[in-house]
Order: sequence, then C-alpha cells, then structure tokens
Amino acid sequence: MLARYLYWLKNYICTGGLPAVVNFFRDHEDYTEVRRIQKEIVQQYQGDFGKHIRAGELRRINMVWESIPMQLAKENKKFFFGQIKKGARSTEFETAIQWLADAGLVHKVNRVNEPHIPLSAYKDFSAYKLFVLDIGILGALSDLDARSILDGNDIFTEFRGALAEQYVLQEMIADTDYTPYYYGTASASFEQDFIIQKGKLAIPIEVKSGTNARSQSLKAFIGKFRSEIAVRLSPLPYREQENIVNLPLYAVWNL
Repeated sequence: MLARYLYWLKNYICTGGLPAVVNFFRDHEDYTEVRRIQKEIVQQYQGDFGKHIRAGELRRINMVWESIPMQLAKENKKFFFGQIKKGARSTEFETAIQWLADAGLVHKVNRVNEPHIPLSAYKDFSAYKLFVLDIGILGALSDLDARSILDGNDIFTEFRGALAEQYVLQEMIADTDYTPYYYGTASASFEQDFIIQKGKLAIPIEVKSGTNARSQSLKAFIGKFRSEIAVRLSPLPYREQENIVNLPLYAVWNL
C-alpha cells in the first residue's frame, strides 16, 4: 500500500495541481506533453507580468521569478538577493516579491528566531523562503525530466529536496489551517524546514527527501528547546520514535 501511495505522490510531483495539467494527465498520462503544457503556462504567466506592471519593475519581477529554483536548490533555502544579482539589496526587489505574492504566484514563508508561542510575535520580516504556487510549475521552471522523478528511490533527492519542501508547503496551505514558518537565526548551526503552532505548542517539522531517517538538526532542536513533539515527513511509513512522529509525505494533511 505504501508503494502505491508513493507512486501516485510521484505522479503528483510531476503534474502538480493546475486544472489544465491534471485534466490532460487524467486522460492521456503523457508526461512529455504535461511538461510542455506547464512550460506554456509559465510563458503565459511571464507574458502577463508586463500587462499589469510598469516596465521598470518588469525586469526585477522576472529576475525574482526565475531565481526561485536556484534559491530552493541551496542547502540553506533562505532567499538571498545577492544570488539574483551581485550586490543586490532587499530594497531593490521588495516590490517585485510583494507583487508576485499578491498575484498568488509565490508563497513567502518567514523565519522565526525563537520557537515560542505565538510564533507570529517572533516573525523575522527580513528573512524568508520563497516557493512557487505549484510543484508542477517548479518542475517546469527547473527543466526537471519526469523520468528522473518517477524512476528509482532517489527521486526526492533530485533537486536537493526542493521538490519535497515545495510539496509539503503546498499541502499545509491547502489542507491545514496552520501558518507555516521556518526556524533559524543568523548564527544558528541548524534550522528547521518548517515550524507550526498547534494549540500551546510550537512543533518543528523536518522534511526528508529520502529514506535515511537520521535527523540530527531535529534532535538538536528538541534538545535545545525541549520540544514535547516533533514531526518528520518522509517516504517512510508512520512510526513514533520517542517524541518524534514520522508521517509519510503523502499524509501531510494529518498534521
């Protein structure tokens, strides 16, 4: 049963959830054509940028949009303006990022510097990750071949786990009431991929792209902040290990 669920999860990672893509895949199961449709949608998005914004801002919006796959491919996925353009500063791209967020094309996940309740009180407005609206669009922007996702056990380590985090973020937005943050500080030796507030608890969430269940950063977080419960999302089946709960990736809604 686990293998079957993971098979359909891989298919979702290829197709994403945009209606035109899902409808085509349901009828034809043609991965090559799915990617062509997704790239066409990306072109339509970028064509629409110029219809709604000033020419002076268009270049910055395109630079931010096109840099997201590269930003998510980093080990530390905090958005770095210097990777868009050498010497770039946040003030130069703030309007472009906010326009993309307001248009629903990107999701901004802010960092919290302390994992205390309420998390919103510890939100760092200057540090965040950017995700796109749909995992299929991320694959198209990244030129990922469908076979590299579908074949073998290493599909989630393709693109250094960015696909897995994008998927988890989408599921939390669509299927839960949580506001996702991530934990870190400027000098922290470890981060948590996501952190959510559930009742009186701040729950760290680690996203594992493969079946290696070692979670050094999660254990370090638990040790430092004495977390009552933590969650690991991975391709592994459900299990409890002391105060760490492993949820299968396809079951994010169970958070």
